[in-house]
Amino acid sequence: MASGSGVLIASNGYIATNNHVVENASTIEVVLPDNRQFPAELVGRDPNTDLALLKIKGDNLPTIQLGNSDSVQVGEWVVAVGYPFSLNTTVTAGIVSAKARSLGIINRPGRSNGGGYAEPTGNTGVESFIQTDAAINPGNSGGALVNTNGELIGINSAIASQTGSYAGYSFAIPVNLAKKILGDLREYGSVKRGLLGVSFPAPPAEAQYLRQQGLEPGAVKGVYITGVLGNSAAAAAGLQQGDIIQSIDGVALNSSSEFSERIARHRPGDVVKLTYRRNNNTRSTSATLKGEEATVAAKSNADLDKIYNKLGAIFAPLPASLKQQLNLRAGVLVTEVRQDGFFDHLGIPSGTIIAFVNGKSIASPKDIEAALLSAQSGMVQMLAIAPDGSRVVFNFPLGT
Repeated sequence: MASGSGVLIASNGYIATNNHVVENASTIEVVLPDNRQFPAELVGRDPNTDLALLKIKGDNLPTIQLGNSDSVQVGEWVVAVGYPFSLNTTVTAGIVSAKARSLGIINRPGRSNGGGYAEPTGNTGVESFIQTDAAINPGNSGGALVNTNGELIGINSAIASQTGSYAGYSFAIPVNLAKKILGDLREYGSVKRGLLGVSFPAPPAEAQYLRQQGLEPGAVKGVYITGVLGNSAAAAAGLQQGDIIQSIDGVALNSSSEFSERIARHRPGDVVKLTYRRNNNTRSTSATLKGEEATVAAKSNADLDKIYNKLGAIFAPLPASLKQQLNLRAGVLVTEVRQDGFFDHLGIPSGTIIAFVNGKSIASPKDIEAALLSAQSGMVQMLAIAPDGSRVVFNFPLGT
């Protein structure tokens, strides 16, 4: 048994909640604030944004008006509504502390709605959270983050805590992203994701990477492109490695997480207008986004050596003695870490064992190649065992 919160977004019974609230559920029951109870149908869910859509049978149900998360300002007052600790409707208040926050937690191995261990799942997560200091606790997941006009601006999803309870900050999925994802789930039962086909530094290593390129992080206003997939939307639009994308559809970009969110709002075939900087000159272009299948095909045809150069690591089969010592069924050993690669930037040393990539068990270096080539939105998550025996999870983007 587990519980969470949800938001009625349509009078005929459509409810938004978190994927991790309903994932692996055999039956779902919805209880309204007036204690009416309904069996719920799972319309669809998207682990990549931690959103899910439910449907209950009813008419003229009370709904909330959807707001505009782009207009949310840091410092403005917000209200969180949900069912923490299974208590009936609870309201807390706070301010917006930050926007476009990336935590690397969506699809993280071990995250589950019931407090137990969850099997690793593929991480192609899109994170651009609204950060608030409104008190949120277990059970609030999937609930409403509301502005002072009573409009929904986010779906509460996570907290930053060492104990599992509220410790000062909470995080909500922006409603503008949720609108697109929930709309796809309602119309198609799955998400139609448009991809540009570029890669950029992982947020934790971005400043270090830029300095190694001879750039001051504070001087880079936008998203620095480290690679462009062949036959991708970005390649067709003329983007190149080293370009700095400064705006999308006229909106200035301040972080790669904001960039990923804005791309994730689009479907294949949508056209986005990009402004970018190359060799101190500002240029503009338009890109027609492609679907995941086309982007995966582009990756499959790309030179795999380029991906390995970005990783900066060499892998070898895991010796049987180590498997027996650590009680592992599979895994590969990192035998070398090269300077300036993702592994070097993230501090992953040689001797580390890679057990899962994007939720798939890894038994050989060939398994890593297959997992990297099939990373649907370019995000890669690795579950590893460090040389000291500790288990770690790290994420990095190959593209969006």
